[in-house]
Amino acid sequence: MKIENNILKHYLKNVYFITGTAYAGKSTMVKMLADRYDMIFCGENYHSQISDIVATPEVQPDICYVNNLTDWKDFVTRSPEEYERWIFSVGREAAEFEIAELISISREKTVIVDTNIPLDLLKEISDYHHVAVMLSPQSMSVERFFDRSDPDKLFLLNVIDSCDDPEAVMENYRRGLALINSKNTMMNLQIVVFSRL
Repeated sequence: MKIENNILKHYLKNVYFITGTAYAGKSTMVKMLADRYDMIFCGENYHSQISDIVATPEVQPDICYVNNLTDWKDFVTRSPEEYERWIFSVGREAAEFEIAELISISREKTVIVDTNIPLDLLKEISDYHHVAVMLSPQSMSVERFFDRSDPDKLFLLNVIDSCDDPEAVMENYRRGLALINSKNTMMNLQIVVFSRL
């Protein structure tokens, strides 16, 4: 079954999206706007309570990747290219869960969401004035990634520290972060945005 984009756009008319690169302030902005304008707040990975239960390796292999890990060292030692591929694939797989959840909760009240739905898809399912893209310098996205003390980042930092050569593993992981937050990625984001003007 496929739901056409014009139908999704209609049902998402009460949803505002904020996307972009790491450390651009997306989470802070979503929370602030939700509080100020009495919107439903959907923080980063809000869909995971459902996707972690429903996703299957046959249909959503990259969402299921972390659930099937036997050693988290495999996660942090992947090549930067594989890490980049995985990140963007998870965003595409998770988009369907996000859209289903947003249709469910936005019928009676406006929603604002910190999203990883790819911009090319947001372009098709949302009004231009309902999407904001926030970008940070690549150096900030990479160098400050572990500055936050949220549980996920602390866990990854502990995994990296437990590796045989933590400095090399950290450098490898940072190269993956650099790819995800590269100038090419930011240019692609800007091209999608400005193509709507």
